[in-house]
Amino acid sequence: MADAMITIVLDRLADVLQKKIKEEVNLVRGVKKEVCYLSSELDAIRNVLEDAERRGYKDKTVQNWLKRLEDVSYDIDDVLDEWDYALLKLQIEGSEDLHLPRMKVCSFIPSSCLCFDKVATSRDIAKKIKGLKERLAMIVKKKNDYDFIVNRPVEPRESARVQSVSLVDLSEIQGREADKDVLVGKLMLGVVGQQLQASPQVISIVGVGGIGKTTLAQLVYNDDRLVNCFELKIWVCVSDIFDEVRIAKAIVEIVKGSSPNLNELEALLNHLKDSISGKKFLLVLDDVWTEDYNKWEPFKNTLNCGAPGSKILVTTRSERVARMMCATEIHHLGQLSDHDCWLLMKRVAFDGRSEEDHEELHEISKKIANKCKGLPLAAKVLGSLLRFKDTNKEWESVLDSEIWQLEEAEVELFPHLFLSYNELSPAMKRCFSYCAIFPKDWQIDVDKLIRMWIALGYLSSTENTGEVELRGKEYFNNLKMRSFFQDFVEYKDRVYCKMHDIVHDFAKFLRNTNSHNLDSREEASKDGSLIQAYNPYLVSIVKVYRSLFCQYKVPCETFDFITCLRVLSLCSHWRGGRIPAGMENLIHLRYLDATGGNIARYLPKICTLYNLQTLYLDECCLEEIPREIGNLIHLRHLNLSGNSRLEELPETICKLQKLQTLNLASCVCLSKLPEGIDRLVNLKHLPSDYTQILYIPQGFQHLTDLQTLRLFHAGRGSNKLGYLKRLDKLSGSLELRISVHDRDDVNEARKAELRNKIHMQSLKIWFINQMTSTDSDEQKSVITEVMEALQLPPNLRHLTIRDYKGTEFPGWSSSCLNHLRVVEIQECHGIPTLPCLGTLPRLEQLSVWRMRGLKFLGRDFLGKVDGSRTFGFPKLKKLSFCYCPSWENWEDITAKEEGNVTLSIMPCLRELNFEGCRLSQLPHRLLRKASSLQHLTVRDSFYLSLDYEEKNAAGWGSLSHIPHVEVANSY
Repeated sequence: MADAMITIVLDRLADVLQKKIKEEVNLVRGVKKEVCYLSSELDAIRNVLEDAERRGYKDKTVQNWLKRLEDVSYDIDDVLDEWDYALLKLQIEGSEDLHLPRMKVCSFIPSSCLCFDKVATSRDIAKKIKGLKERLAMIVKKKNDYDFIVNRPVEPRESARVQSVSLVDLSEIQGREADKDVLVGKLMLGVVGQQLQASPQVISIVGVGGIGKTTLAQLVYNDDRLVNCFELKIWVCVSDIFDEVRIAKAIVEIVKGSSPNLNELEALLNHLKDSISGKKFLLVLDDVWTEDYNKWEPFKNTLNCGAPGSKILVTTRSERVARMMCATEIHHLGQLSDHDCWLLMKRVAFDGRSEEDHEELHEISKKIANKCKGLPLAAKVLGSLLRFKDTNKEWESVLDSEIWQLEEAEVELFPHLFLSYNELSPAMKRCFSYCAIFPKDWQIDVDKLIRMWIALGYLSSTENTGEVELRGKEYFNNLKMRSFFQDFVEYKDRVYCKMHDIVHDFAKFLRNTNSHNLDSREEASKDGSLIQAYNPYLVSIVKVYRSLFCQYKVPCETFDFITCLRVLSLCSHWRGGRIPAGMENLIHLRYLDATGGNIARYLPKICTLYNLQTLYLDECCLEEIPREIGNLIHLRHLNLSGNSRLEELPETICKLQKLQTLNLASCVCLSKLPEGIDRLVNLKHLPSDYTQILYIPQGFQHLTDLQTLRLFHAGRGSNKLGYLKRLDKLSGSLELRISVHDRDDVNEARKAELRNKIHMQSLKIWFINQMTSTDSDEQKSVITEVMEALQLPPNLRHLTIRDYKGTEFPGWSSSCLNHLRVVEIQECHGIPTLPCLGTLPRLEQLSVWRMRGLKFLGRDFLGKVDGSRTFGFPKLKKLSFCYCPSWENWEDITAKEEGNVTLSIMPCLRELNFEGCRLSQLPHRLLRKASSLQHLTVRDSFYLSLDYEEKNAAGWGSLSHIPHVEVANSY
């Protein structure tokens, strides 16, 4: 796993050879020979790493060699950091001669290593480089002893794997009945009747290795309900190498009873076509790995000659495979319950044992079964292991061990995970195994994880960090597709996930350490601090990962022993606690998460960590940010969100020209941005929701790479809408709070050119003018013109309009917004009726809330109804009217229109809600046309309650076709 780190170091060494040594002010002299040696030898080592890492899984000496190689690679990178900073210091001090303002360098140079003169710095760096050359020379010498193979190809693995067959022992299956029923239902759908699909439908079972995909496919394949559904049933084990010739031969052999003596794919596919032509078949392709569509396409085209209604069932570990094969249904196979794991394990472990053994080992067997974490293969492996253990003590030893420490697990369980792992690139392997640093069942923040990978150099050393983050997301998605992550949750625009416990154990196994996080309370003292300052356990964690998650308090002195740290997360256990001193010595730190810490007094010292790329200071009760923040010239991501007392940002923050993310969300007292904001030329994300930023400098409009903003105040006394004109990369959600005063605001709305914000998904327009009933028609007219001039983004999915003071909606409200899914209209009290929203082709949810002026809904609301084939609200699923106290009439369609079968109105509507409305009668004919309506709720609507509250009420019969009707009043 050292490959990724070596690549980073090689890139930086190449930079040294090209720039630092050749430049006049190179600072460090006499090391060109050593740098060339480091570069050439590391390059040679990289060519044998694939073989070395493969051998390292079994050979401890190779494993130790790889660790030494990784350590020296990191140390080279650290020395290059010091060299970079020393040059930066020299350049800054030289700026005094040019009569430029001198930066306060000494205030942010760690006294432990960099407060010395230029000569001392040069000698120290040169000495370290020569020492690193000597260390690498020893590693190279040892490399030659191992006789590693250069660029060793991946060996075929079929010989080590058992070919699956369709037969299954039902007694060995537990807890998969529900999954089987779902899949059988999907396979039977469209097999008979009028809705036969011409080409075979592909259905895929996706799950991590050992979860039981093949077993489930066997259950489905042999289900009696499918006996008469298909003329042919074919089972083929594909395995990890997609051998087209072998697969074609296997299908023909099953259908014909013999294998053709052919080896050319074209001839075999023609033979296959003749074998299945016009026949309805069920084909199971078990254990598919290839993501190459060019390999699948010839089979896909050939299989199209089967009879309509044919089905293909695929099992795979990767959702990418399922998508490549154009699966229309993907069934993600979940884990078994602890009880089902216990029953499965018990069936194997207790086979042949006496009833007395059953009773004696009953309780401990349940505890051991919980270690399986829902994985059937793990239950069978542990059951097989326990079958040969007779005493309570032997069973307790299994209970007390981690699964990955058991030899049986390494032999039988982990190979299933190795197959997925070996498909990864070296960088992705490293990214995956790093995740073992998290405690089990840890909720992983995906964005933070990717930034940790970047901080550790797992992705790239390129300066284009935008591309690096995209690569990080690609790596994560690749791991996700292979089922290495699960339990995904989205919360406040962030994505979280977890690792299955056995996948976590596998990652630990790869890193070859017993425990990598402070998740054992035996390691902590009663007061929550580690027992001693120098803790070998903690130091070993840092050596393996260059990272530390401080779930418990760490003595300040400890940081003297772990200065190689690159990632430090103080975790939620530090929330409200004091940040430890001594962190200023962590000069190689690139990622610091101090969320919730009592950090204010230590912040100037943190600002000396010149290599920081990512800094989380959210919810730290900060009242000010020190000027020294400008010293963190490598900073890419700064999170200040949730600091509710923070009133302003220092101008020095504008020196952070590499900054891409500045999160200011929930800084409720922040009222302005610094004047030099336009100098943050790489800024992409500026979340500012729940702030009161009424002043943004005019230079803000030059931040043309900005993608995230979320909140923008516009109008007199604040910012101009025209500032948004050039920000065409804005995406996600944006709330505009607009205060309209005169016709200049109309021009500003037009200048904003929102129609060019094609990436924007959600927009909230909130007019914050405090108007009364005596406000002039002229002012209302100006507000209407502003609304018309906004010209909304064309790809919006969610639109909210609040406190609009006009008397009618603009023309764009019912046209040119073909992607809208959700519309919310709130507190627009001057609107007497709603526009023609029924023509919005993808609208799924419409909410009308607190509309005091709404009185009438006419037929125009539905769209054009003229007897032709018309769809009013073709995709609408939920419609709600709340607190519309003046709304008295909703015009119904005619009896003739109700009987017109070509007229479709709200065909997908499932939920209709009324609350606090004056409406006296529902449009019964219209509701009968809403054929999918399942739920009707009427609350606190007096006149409607009179007609529909009781089943014998006058209007109840008109609602009898709706399955669920609720009429309730709070008065």
